[in-house]
Amino acid sequence: MAPYKPPAEGRAGKLRLDFNENTVGCSSKVLAYLKAHLERETLAVYPEYSATRAALAKFFDLDESQLVVTNGTDEAIQVLVNTYVDDGDDVIVLHPSYAMYRFYSEVAGASVRELSYRPDDLAFPLEELLDAIRPGTRAIFLANPNNPTGTGADVDSLRRIIERAPSAAVLIDEAYYEFSGVTAIDTIREYPNVFISRTFSKVYGMAAMRIGCLLTRAGNAAYLRKGQSPYSVNLLGAIAVRAAIEDSHYVMSYVAEVMLARDLVYDGLRRLGIPFYPSMANFVLFRAGDRAIEIRDKLRDEGILVRDRSYELPGCVRVTIGRQDQMRQFLEALGRIW
Repeated sequence: MAPYKPPAEGRAGKLRLDFNENTVGCSSKVLAYLKAHLERETLAVYPEYSATRAALAKFFDLDESQLVVTNGTDEAIQVLVNTYVDDGDDVIVLHPSYAMYRFYSEVAGASVRELSYRPDDLAFPLEELLDAIRPGTRAIFLANPNNPTGTGADVDSLRRIIERAPSAAVLIDEAYYEFSGVTAIDTIREYPNVFISRTFSKVYGMAAMRIGCLLTRAGNAAYLRKGQSPYSVNLLGAIAVRAAIEDSHYVMSYVAEVMLARDLVYDGLRRLGIPFYPSMANFVLFRAGDRAIEIRDKLRDEGILVRDRSYELPGCVRVTIGRQDQMRQFLEALGRIW
């Protein structure tokens, strides 16, 4: 298997439009909460999670027994694979999508099959996926909306997949839920093979905290916790998330700003004659053709970071959507380069 090497060095002081992060930072209430709850002795003690589990369960309107607190979505994927996927098992992932689905499946020795998003518009390949599911399929990984395409599926389509694969653990990764407004969380009550992952690295602005969660039936969660390190989530993340979910005004305000900025980017790309794919998330994939790497590098020279995705979608570049002023800065620089 190929190692995963995120290009995450040397980003300080630049406009970060490459990793789909919050471009402003976390809620000020998160920092205030951390300062109020941290002392020297606190950092010398292994973390406790009971208050965090209770707060998250209330936030998601689930029982605490249905929730697994994880070290970001990455650990959610890893724990699910460790629990349900054995050597040689059939696993389905979509392409292009989040690299960690394939990564952890390959570490487990699974037989990974890849289905492509539809080439014309990168739409979700529902019928193709339904046809690909086998009786022995053990896991299916779906990002909704998907990264890097920005496209997604409706809940009825997800139900059809869940029902077609009763012997598979179906993970629906909702990392960008706040931007799309589409969630399959209610399917947990309907089906025993559903797993929903959420992260606080995106809209909540806490990527450095590495905090997420996995939502499922209580029996599944009990199995998942057996294969999880007892202290995988650090205390700072466990404390911070309790403040983050209380500041709904911050989240709604940031999402509203991103939606306006995304429309601004659409208009700017149209003016420049650059094709793009409409997105349900806080990023937009555009087609730069054989200039993709050149565009990325010239923008970096101007202090703006974007992500070249031409290694999996030839000619495509992904730009994170931040505030409107940040996107004007991006469009002005892109206009000079284009």
